[in-house]
Amino acid sequence: MEASKLIQIIKLGEDSKHQFKEKISDAGKLAAELVAFSNSRGGLLVFGVNDKRELIGLSSTQINTANQIISNAATNNVKPAINVITENIEIEEKKLILVFVEEGINKPYCDNEGAFWIKNGADKRKVTAPEELQRLFQSSRKIYADEILVEESSVHDLNNEKFERYIRDVYHKELSEFKIPIETLLENLHLAKNGVLNQAGLLLFGKRPMKYRPAFAIKAVSFFGNFIGGKDYRDSEDIEGDLEYQFRTGLGFLLRNLHKLQKGQNFNTLGILEVSQTALEELLQNAIIHRDYFKSAPIRLLIFDDRIEIINPGSLPNGLTVENIKHGNSAIRNPVIASFAAKILPYRGLGSGIIRALSEQPDIEFVNDMDGEQFVAIIPRPRTK
Repeated sequence: MEASKLIQIIKLGEDSKHQFKEKISDAGKLAAELVAFSNSRGGLLVFGVNDKRELIGLSSTQINTANQIISNAATNNVKPAINVITENIEIEEKKLILVFVEEGINKPYCDNEGAFWIKNGADKRKVTAPEELQRLFQSSRKIYADEILVEESSVHDLNNEKFERYIRDVYHKELSEFKIPIETLLENLHLAKNGVLNQAGLLLFGKRPMKYRPAFAIKAVSFFGNFIGGKDYRDSEDIEGDLEYQFRTGLGFLLRNLHKLQKGQNFNTLGILEVSQTALEELLQNAIIHRDYFKSAPIRLLIFDDRIEIINPGSLPNGLTVENIKHGNSAIRNPVIASFAAKILPYRGLGSGIIRALSEQPDIEFVNDMDGEQFVAIIPRPRTK
């Protein structure tokens, strides 16, 4: 790394990607830092800098010892072991060690004490909630939220009419023609196991999904003004039900609360929706299909006077960024739900939904809020006289 770039990093201070330490003396403590970076988005440790961002430097002996500790910590104190890159650098006659840690591909990582750490702003914190640990497994594709069993559920929670209609539409035969128990058919379709529905089965074909997963709904509000803290609103709806119902009803909420504008049409025509309906459809189904189902929070549809916000629980997965999703890059977070959505929603599963939304509505803004663990799509509304 160039000295000028490192000086600029130090000047800006610590954050979730950069950590400064005066020296290395304990492989165990270092392991916790390495684990936190590996379980998050990777980062840089700089040794030889104090809490005041002053260059203290390390002696030649300290550098030799530190490199041994770093190697030992990465190999023996992090489970599974990781590879780090170190660089010795001299700035203003002060010797520093840089330790580059990549985001891990075998998450979750833990230290020798069995503790799992993640970055939390400039600090780190221990993961204690099962849902957070499950998300770490999900990020390395070892487990998917839609495959988690809903232990209290059974085939009696299935909406039989809806499931039978799906079988007819997709397989062109009646359910009875399969000549196998419905429990076996559901398991073959990756919707259940041993008669217990998984989250995909519940959300796609459950009679009352919110009975077991009340947070997996949509909260929709149309506000007066542009402030989310406002007490007055035009319309509000809690949308509960299976995913197809949520999509249809959520879209209906958006359409009934947005304006239709006359743009040179005949007086008796209904007018054109103020924003692209195609963009709304793509963004809403993207939220429903790709939200983080390890996170107990609803999707939020918020309409303000100047904008529409679709807030999806969970930031972008597996290293995706706003820029690369604009170019069609994708990572399927819920593969079972996605495979069925292609048959029950206008969903293509090709990573083209964001591209299609932007082609219809180029002024969409996307915010990948990693600290808040949410992904936000913002559509400006045109000014009306």
